[in-house]
Amino acid sequence: MALLLLVSIISIHSLLVNGQSSPLAPALYVFGDSFSDSGNNNFLQTGAKVNYKPYGIDFPDGATGRFSNGKTFVDFIAQSLRLPFVPAYLGLSTAEKSNITTGLNYASGTAGILPESGTAPGDNLSLDEQIDYFKDTVRKYLRRIYRKPVQLTKYLSKSIFVIIIGSNDYINNYLQPDNYNSSQIYTPEQFADFLLNRLTLRLTNLYLLGARKLVVFNIFRLGCTPGVVGSASPRPTTPCVEDVNNLILLYNTKLPKVITNLERILQGSTFIHGDAYNMTRNSFEAGFTAAQTPCCEVDGTTGLCVRDSIPCEDRSQFLFWDSFHPTEVVNNAMATDCFSGSSPCVPINIQQLAKKH
Repeated sequence: MALLLLVSIISIHSLLVNGQSSPLAPALYVFGDSFSDSGNNNFLQTGAKVNYKPYGIDFPDGATGRFSNGKTFVDFIAQSLRLPFVPAYLGLSTAEKSNITTGLNYASGTAGILPESGTAPGDNLSLDEQIDYFKDTVRKYLRRIYRKPVQLTKYLSKSIFVIIIGSNDYINNYLQPDNYNSSQIYTPEQFADFLLNRLTLRLTNLYLLGARKLVVFNIFRLGCTPGVVGSASPRPTTPCVEDVNNLILLYNTKLPKVITNLERILQGSTFIHGDAYNMTRNSFEAGFTAAQTPCCEVDGTTGLCVRDSIPCEDRSQFLFWDSFHPTEVVNNAMATDCFSGSSPCVPINIQQLAKKH
């Protein structure tokens, strides 16, 4: 009950803070992995949980299950849209789900496009499961609030859907041959095509459920994360493991065409392509004094912060919070660029998407 009450208090507080003017969109729905997870993994049997200090050291309510020291990328997007923080779906009661119209977060740490991705540490909500929960949201809850089909259609068509996923299909699948056989079945090119085909079907499913405004991100520079660089053997002579980045690029270079084709086929849809790959490159070039050193003391096995460890003091100078996830200052910069800038979200930014009729 305490957690449910806390979620309600967070939502009310956010509405008071952001409610000075009407929201730019009726709701924000979030799908993805640990980059966006706001606490769903707290309710799963998995080792990929971050509901402890020092996570959340800079978040108003402490450790909530966010994989950062503070707000995530989607937290900042929600604020920019004048919406409350988007609560984790698994953290809400049936009564709360029945009354929330400002959006829900289905993202889950270690989740991927493929159901098996990221399951070595335990359970997660794969993209399929996340979309299934959204289907339940529409059919069980939203239809009770928007009783007329035209009202529900209008609400969903104006809502914004953010999808940030794919990293774990590489880092917690293809690049782990001891736990997964995907690298033995598919060449790198075939695997990228396989992922994109599955993603295309899942985005189409969201469209069929009512989504019309979708923001789809590519995969960030996994080869530059402290976790990948630190575990590489031999140690790379360059700042990043470029073999890993080149693997990611096979997927990333084809994603824009996939999105363009979907927008052409799915009548009335608008897709934004989010370039997380070059967003993180820009962060590397932004003058961080600690570009590849985690801010917190990390566990050598998981790459997550050691429980109750004391993190770095000046977190504004660190690109990475732990071995894989960015600090709040990076999340803020990326969200600001994507919301109101001319890049990395194209062909329009999220602010323009929200205002589009």
